[in-house]
Amino acid sequence: MNGKIQLALIYGSTRPNRLCDGVVRWTAAEIERRGGFALDAIDPAAPEVASGVLGQDRAARLALRQRIGRADAFVVVTPEYNHSYPAPLKALIDSIREEWRAKPVAFVSYGGISGGLRAIEHLRLVFAELHAVGIRDCVSFANARERFDAEGGLRDPGAAETAMATLLARLAWWATALRAAREATPYPEAA
Repeated sequence: MNGKIQLALIYGSTRPNRLCDGVVRWTAAEIERRGGFALDAIDPAAPEVASGVLGQDRAARLALRQRIGRADAFVVVTPEYNHSYPAPLKALIDSIREEWRAKPVAFVSYGGISGGLRAIEHLRLVFAELHAVGIRDCVSFANARERFDAEGGLRDPGAAETAMATLLARLAWWATALRAAREATPYPEAA
């Protein structure tokens, strides 16, 4: 297996002044620091992504499908809103079908006292339905607004860096194994 793992980093929030930007910056820096991944950040707030998700622009929808299709693995950065994940993230996920199949998905979550863990649990069910493989390990930021400074830097990153190292090592293993499996044998269609 040659080459870097193609990793799509998916933003979960589209709210103005979102904390998601800081959490994604930290996540992307950790991915780059580890190496071995070619990163593609997919932001549902970006006009070219939003118009593809909403089906308003066929070319944008095709481009989004191609980006998801090229990915060997995914990291979803999601907040927890009302004990679940945001609607724009659901719309992005649901706008794609086959391109998710037989690929691993890992999660970085943030929120209040639960740290976004309830959002992750809901996302695991959705991705399982799409035949994606949810990675058990995650990174979670409880009371996230207190954990990040005004510039989006993480205060006291030790435990989060350790958790991210485990997440990325296991995500790389699954991505490599599933890429080899997809290359050897196409994922079976339903009978």
